[in-house]
Amino acid sequence: MNDNVLKGVLTFMVIQGGLWAGDLGEGGQGIVGICFTLPFIFLSGYAGQIADRYSKRTVTMWVKVIEIPIVILAGIGFMMGSLWVTLLALLALTCQSSFFGPAKYGMIPELVDASDLSRANGTINMMTNVAVIVGTLVAGVVSNAYFREQTSGLVWLPIVVLVLIAIAGLASAFLLTPLPTGDRDAKFDFNPLTTYVTTVREMSKTRLLMVMMAWGYFYLLAGIALFIVPEYTAVLKISSTEASMLMGVLGVSIGVGCAVAGLISGHRIEPRLIPIGAAGLVVFFALLSFVPPSLPDLQPMLRVALSNVGFFIFGAGFFAGFYIVPLQALLQYMSPDSERGRFLGTANAVSFVFLTVAALLYWAIRPAFGDSPQHIFMLSSILMAAGAAFFLWQLRGTGILIGSGADIAASE
Repeated sequence: MNDNVLKGVLTFMVIQGGLWAGDLGEGGQGIVGICFTLPFIFLSGYAGQIADRYSKRTVTMWVKVIEIPIVILAGIGFMMGSLWVTLLALLALTCQSSFFGPAKYGMIPELVDASDLSRANGTINMMTNVAVIVGTLVAGVVSNAYFREQTSGLVWLPIVVLVLIAIAGLASAFLLTPLPTGDRDAKFDFNPLTTYVTTVREMSKTRLLMVMMAWGYFYLLAGIALFIVPEYTAVLKISSTEASMLMGVLGVSIGVGCAVAGLISGHRIEPRLIPIGAAGLVVFFALLSFVPPSLPDLQPMLRVALSNVGFFIFGAGFFAGFYIVPLQALLQYMSPDSERGRFLGTANAVSFVFLTVAALLYWAIRPAFGDSPQHIFMLSSILMAAGAAFFLWQLRGTGILIGSGADIAASE
């Protein structure tokens, strides 16, 4: 949640009409996105090794403790009105978060049986998206209040919100089930690139490498979408609070899609949901590009959520859940038990490489779309169609796309 509050407020401040509009150039939210993703790329290898060596509950506790001073720094940056201090805090917060991912997702197979991986991932992803939704909505409200009252009293609002969320996260970490210590004797490699290269080589011996790449590729499209949506403040002539409602719709829809995918999967992994999810993303990205955006004559927040844009975003998010849940379950199921943290850490780094590519791509192409950034969704649709065709072709004949967990084990 805190990641999304901080990144959301920063994004609204650097786009058109924000406090720091123009300071990072047109499409400056792409730079914010790069600051958000780079730490995950360079640190996920370390994070995976630590998750394998120590109890994943202990790792979670430590990262939640470290979060508090980092968000205090971010709050000070907002109080000073300094873009650079807040960007530094965002970098620090994502460094902290990069150590959370492998522990968070690596502990799932330690808590549930393999037959329940899909349902567990569906539930975890749903709740993660609830946090994203709340964080995004809070970011819109805080952005409006902070920008409107920047010289008259509410400059303290971001620090209060960020610190309260950090304290709540730490409190919830205390409730985690005690988990076993990992392999303390495992050799720690201080070169993260060596970790990635070794892991990718091991993955390449099975179809796990292609599963990881298909999972990571989704984040290229997700990253582009997350940069476009805040710009609907200009496209629809709405406030940042209303634009955050669209981000909320996206979060709700992904959560619902993940939950439904988990329910459909039951006690199995259902890779057959992957092409369904990909097809839905292609269709709804195309609709977002080609159908002129409009707002119904309703109350401000309702008109955004119930607009054609809101409907198409919901559709895209819903099918995203179908795409990512089986891929995530496959990653966990096919990773070796003793090295799951390292494998998931590498997968995490790959997903953020794709997010970084999305940020660079958006920054590069944004000026060409002028006052109609929504047409970038056309590129997203094309990329999803091409990527899905490639990955499905690569996975053909393996049993992965037609089988359950037991069938997948046999195909390895």
